[in-house]
Amino acid sequence: MINNKKIVVVLPAYNASKTLEITYNEIPFDIVDEVVLVDDASKDDTSAVARELGIKHVIRHDKNKGYGGNQKTCYNKALELDADIVIMLHPDYQYTPKLIPSMAWLIANDVYPVVLGSRILGKGALLGGMPVYKYIANRLLTLTQNILVGQKLSEYHTGYRAFSKEVLKDVKFDLNSDDFVFDNQMLSQIIYKNYQIAEITCPTKYFEEASSINLRRSIIYGLGVLSTSVTHFMARLGIYKSKIYS
Repeated sequence: MINNKKIVVVLPAYNASKTLEITYNEIPFDIVDEVVLVDDASKDDTSAVARELGIKHVIRHDKNKGYGGNQKTCYNKALELDADIVIMLHPDYQYTPKLIPSMAWLIANDVYPVVLGSRILGKGALLGGMPVYKYIANRLLTLTQNILVGQKLSEYHTGYRAFSKEVLKDVKFDLNSDDFVFDNQMLSQIIYKNYQIAEITCPTKYFEEASSINLRRSIIYGLGVLSTSVTHFMARLGIYKSKIYS
């Protein structure tokens, strides 16, 4: 705990058996109270590895629900455990767990209710091996999103995120997509509700075992991001208000 705030780390997992142990072993358990791993019907032994590591809360989907569907299970379970602070960490070791104390501190001390680990602040993305085309796409999408939603974030596409329980209980994340665009819909909801967002520089690693989506899925994701941003823009103007902002 920090300031008597219960901290729960959630791990949305899919075929993460090769990287789960190294990720888990770097989690700072001097402050983290609980870990939840949700296995989205992996084809490997992710759940078995998680149990061998001693993870108490292991949930396995019988059918693959998608990245967004995985997160819904993660957050609902964390709230069920009475978490005050929930930190999403990918178990593929692309993001370092060593930033958890910094992210949690900002929320526990009521500085910000949402914290993102940004790969774009500094030069962490390219130094970590992010493909140049993904970096360029990230920058172009982020610029467009900032204009449409009225924000000024360095990126919207990081998978390293921390939330206060108040934010998770307020935004209707269960109404969002079960696919990868879930992340952007959730940030859109948070921005629409006028919650302040902090970003901290986050180094990242790209390697064979790290999760990644192919070009076709990347294009689908990009179109979904643009659609979300346009929907947010229309809601800001009062033209059309999607149910996700209810």
